[in-house]
Amino acid sequence: MKKTALFAFNGEPMCFAHVLLNAIDMHEHGIEVKIIIEGTATRQIKELSDQSKPFANLYAKVKQLGLIDCVCKACAAKTGSLDAAAEQQLNLCDEMSDHPSMRRYDASGYSIITF
Repeated sequence: MKKTALFAFNGEPMCFAHVLLNAIDMHEHGIEVKIIIEGTATRQIKELSDQSKPFANLYAKVKQLGLIDCVCKACAAKTGSLDAAAEQQLNLCDEMSDHPSMRRYDASGYSIITF
């Protein structure tokens, strides 16, 4: 099975929506996909928990499908999203100076795409 790790760095809502759309599309076509939320994209954790926000439905769907692998601990702290990540029971990754390691995904056979 093909495996892809989508690293979302860009916090601009339309860019983040494309990560969500691609993850859903890959999942629905048999690709094992994981979303890793980094950088300013960690703001979207808090924003998209509000169902009235654009793209909140996509965010809810990727959470329901279990496609979010982890959230960057350092970036979530910087953007004020740590509490939102905890409330949503999202895993925090911190193995590389409080950031997720791309090496870990590469070593596990994932193709890495950054947004």
